[in-house]
Amino acid sequence: MGRGLLGIEDLTRAEIEVILEKARSFQPVQRQANKRLDLLRGRLMVNLFFEASTRTRTSFEIAAKRLSADAVSITASGSSVSKGESLVDTLNTLAAMQPDVIVMRHAASGAPHFLARFLPTPIINAGDGTHEHPTQALLDARTILDNRDRIDGMRVAIIGDIAHSRVARSNIHLLSKFGVDIVLCGPAPLVPRELAELAPGVSISYNISEAIREADVIMMLRVQLERQHETSYPAGEYFRYYGLRPEHLRLAKPDVLVMHPGPINRGREISSEVADSQRSVILNQVENGIAVRMAVLERVLTN
Repeated sequence: MGRGLLGIEDLTRAEIEVILEKARSFQPVQRQANKRLDLLRGRLMVNLFFEASTRTRTSFEIAAKRLSADAVSITASGSSVSKGESLVDTLNTLAAMQPDVIVMRHAASGAPHFLARFLPTPIINAGDGTHEHPTQALLDARTILDNRDRIDGMRVAIIGDIAHSRVARSNIHLLSKFGVDIVLCGPAPLVPRELAELAPGVSISYNISEAIREADVIMMLRVQLERQHETSYPAGEYFRYYGLRPEHLRLAKPDVLVMHPGPINRGREISSEVADSQRSVILNQVENGIAVRMAVLERVLTN
C-alpha cells in the first residue's frame, strides 16, 4: 500500500480485503463503554482540509482518538493558505512539525499524489478534486459486506453526477477488482461514455429504471453543482428523471441496499421515503466510516 493511501486504483484486491477485515474487527469498539484502544498512542494525525467536510473530517478525528492518537484539524480558511502561502510551503511547514500522518482533502485532482513525492510524511487522500476518495469506497464495501456474504458477482448501479464524482471513481476501481457488474446512470452530460473504460465490467445507461433492474446495490450520488460547468438541472426536473423513489425499488432485487455518500439532497437525488426506508444503509455507511478510517490509520502508521 506504500507509505500512505492515495487511491484505490493501485491497491490489490488482497490489500483491500486486509483493510476491510481489520475494519470489521474495529466495529465493536463503537459499542464499548471505553471506546479507546492504545494502538497509536503517542502518534499525531493532522487533518488538512481545503474543502468543506463533515463526515470525512470528523470521522478521521474520531478514528484517531479511538486509537489513542492525537488529532489536529486545519481548514483552508484557518491556515496560512488564506494569506497567500503556497500549498507546498504549507505542507512543508506542517511536515517540519513532525506529524506521523497527514490526512488531506483538496479541490485539485492529484494534489495528494504531487505532495507525496516530496514529503517524508505519509499522506492519506481524503478526496482530491474529481479523482478519488479511497476511504469512502472502502467504507461502502464494508457496509455491503455487513449485509451480504460477498461482493463478487453483484450488480451495482451508481446513479447521479458520475462525471464530477471522486466517490464513483474509487468505487468503480474497488468493485471491479471483485468482478462486479457496474452500471453508471445519469444525464448524458454527467455520464460521459469514456467512463465505461475506467475498469472492466462497467456499462452506461441513461435510464434509471433500466440501470436499477435486478440491482443488488444502488449507490446514489450528490449532484455537485459547485463543480459543474454544464447546464445545471432544476431540482424538480432532475428528481423526475434520476431521483430514486419507492416505485424504483420494485425493479431491483427484493433485498437491494440503497447507499449515498452524503450529504443527501432530499427531493433532488432521493426521496425521503427511500432514504429513511429499511432498504437504506446510509447511516450504516457513516458509522462504518470510523471503523474503516481506524483500519487505514492503523495500517499506515504500523506498516
